[in-house]
Amino acid sequence: MRTFDVAIIGGGIIGTSIAFELAAEKLRVIVLDRQQAGREASWAAAGMLSPSPHRPQDVPLVPFAKESLRIYPEFGAAIENESGKSICYDCPGLLEIFIDSRGETERDGMIVEHRALGLIVEPISIDEARRREPELGESATSAAWLPDEATVDPRLLMDALVTAARLRGAEILSDCGASALLYDGARCTGVLTSADKIFANHVVVAAGCFSGGIALHNSRQTGKTLALSQYAPAKPVRGQMLALRPKGKSIRRVLRSREGYLVPRQDGRVVAGSTLEDAGFEKCVTPGGLSQIISGVRKLWPAFDEAAIVETWCGLRPGTPDDLPILGPTDIKGLIIATGHYRNGILLAPASARLIREWITYGKSNFDAQRFSPLRFLDRQMQRQSAM
Repeated sequence: MRTFDVAIIGGGIIGTSIAFELAAEKLRVIVLDRQQAGREASWAAAGMLSPSPHRPQDVPLVPFAKESLRIYPEFGAAIENESGKSICYDCPGLLEIFIDSRGETERDGMIVEHRALGLIVEPISIDEARRREPELGESATSAAWLPDEATVDPRLLMDALVTAARLRGAEILSDCGASALLYDGARCTGVLTSADKIFANHVVVAAGCFSGGIALHNSRQTGKTLALSQYAPAKPVRGQMLALRPKGKSIRRVLRSREGYLVPRQDGRVVAGSTLEDAGFEKCVTPGGLSQIISGVRKLWPAFDEAAIVETWCGLRPGTPDDLPILGPTDIKGLIIATGHYRNGILLAPASARLIREWITYGKSNFDAQRFSPLRFLDRQMQRQSAM
C-alpha cells in the first residue's frame, strides 16, 4: 500500500502530460498504464496540430484547441529541455486541398467559417499551391493556406514526455492497469490494481477509450460498484494508418482533403491516414481500411503509387457521444476525468494538462471548460428520466 498526491490512470499523451505538469508542482504523482505508456491512440496518431473544425460538432472545441496550439512551443520546449530528446515540433503550415468541381465553393465556405472562429486562413490559386508543393496531384481544383498549423512526431513526443515526467519525479508504471477505483462513500480515495492498493488525494482517469469500463468500488458497501461510464462514456473509434518511403521527391508540408491527409516526417517517411471505424475494441489493420486511405491520398500526391509502404498500424481513439473531450471534476470528491479527446489528443495535451493542474492545485481553472464537464452526461440522463 502506497500513498500519493495524485494517481493517474492512463499513460497516454493526456495522462503523462498531466503527470509532467503536476510533478513540476512538487506533487507526488503516479501513472498507471495497462500496457506500455503511450502505446495506444498516442502512438498511432499522425501528429497534426490543427485547431480547424472538420465538422459542425467540432466548432465548440476551437477556442480550447487554439489555446493549446498557442502554448505548444512552450510545452514542447519544456519537454525537450527536461528530457534532452527532440519531439520534432515544426510549423510549416498546411495546404487544404479541394478536388471536385465544387472545390472553389467549398473552399470559400471554409474560409468564411474559419475566419469567423478567429483562425488564420487564406485562399491561394492552384498554381501557387503547386509552387509550394510541386508534387501536388492534377486532380486538385482549389486550395487554402493555413500558416499556423504545426506538427510533431507523436512517437518521439511520447518517448521524450515519459522521460521528462520521470525526471521531474513522476512514477510511471507499465503493465499495471486499474481494476477499480476506491470510494469510501464520500470521496474517491485511490486505485485498486491487480497487485496493490494505491491511495491518493486525487485520482485522474485518463484511460482513453477504456475509461468508462473502470469500476468505482464502494469500500463501505461490500460488493457495490459503479461504472465510470456515467461520467466518461468513451468508446473506441479505430483509426488505421500507413507510412511510406518515397522513391523520388517528397512533400514538404501537410496536405489534407476531405478524403485523407499526408504528413511528412523528418526521417523522410510520409504518414497517410486515416479511417474512422466503429469496430469496438478490435485492434487490427484491414485491407478495406488501407484501401480507403490509399484511394483518398493518391489524388493529393500521385507519387504515392511509386512509394514503398514501410509500416501499417492502427489505434483506438477515445470517442464520446458529442465528440468533445471530457475534462474536469465529477460530483465525487477527488475524482477527475480527462479523456475523450477523439482525434485531438496530441493537439490538446498542453491545454488539458494545464486545466487539470489548475483544478488540482487551485480548485479552479482560468479557462472556461464547462462545455467539457463530465457532469454533462449526468445532466442529460436526468433530463431523459424527467421526460419519461
